[in-house]
Amino acid sequence: ETDTDEEEDGFDAEFEDEFGDAEKEVFDPLSGYNIVMTNFNDGFYIFVLDPVARGYRWVLPDTARRGVKSFFHNLLFPLRFVNNALQLKVKNAGEEFLRFSINSTIGILGFWDPAKEWFGLEAHEEDFGQTLGFYGVGGGFHVVLPFLGPSNVRDMFSLYPDMQMDPVNYVETRPYNFPKQEGEYLGVSRQTLQQTELTLLKTINRESLRIGQYENLKKDAIELYPFLRDVYEQNRAKLIKE
Repeated sequence: ETDTDEEEDGFDAEFEDEFGDAEKEVFDPLSGYNIVMTNFNDGFYIFVLDPVARGYRWVLPDTARRGVKSFFHNLLFPLRFVNNALQLKVKNAGEEFLRFSINSTIGILGFWDPAKEWFGLEAHEEDFGQTLGFYGVGGGFHVVLPFLGPSNVRDMFSLYPDMQMDPVNYVETRPYNFPKQEGEYLGVSRQTLQQTELTLLKTINRESLRIGQYENLKKDAIELYPFLRDVYEQNRAKLIKE
């Protein structure tokens, strides 16, 4: 079994050019915190996320997991379309619209990607952090986020508008309650619960398709935090230039 050849969703590509450009010193006033949080995230991946993803992979066949990945990717059409348009990438925005139309119909709600397989229409990944960078907004200082990993000030504040473009965050049903021991009721939104469940499903499914790639990425790192920091910052700079 080969762990690393199971996913072509860009994890390796995301970091493939970490040594391609001349290194620029990263503004890192939170280095102490960032080191601690990197170690926390590393431990969470090793002891929680990776074992869960391996169990999930054992239960669900590869074809089904790729279908789930394709479904969630199709749902993120608004994020890609809006940010391509904001960056004046009209052709890319148009292709995103065509991809969504084809995959949502012929592709059965996006579980299949005929737009790519039949028509050669590739996805054009863009987010609000890249859009801000396109208009000259710098990354600011580097910060490692709990569970989410490397980021910077620009990309961190871009997470909110990115989330608003994700249809998963608009799931709505009736509220339901959990009883407290005292016999009272604590109102918990079913919407929030379902959003969390869908996010967990998306995360676990994604990781199940790229098991072993994180380990391969970090195996040659002398120090994990500065390695991941520099890889992230250089990759984001590369994406913004494209």
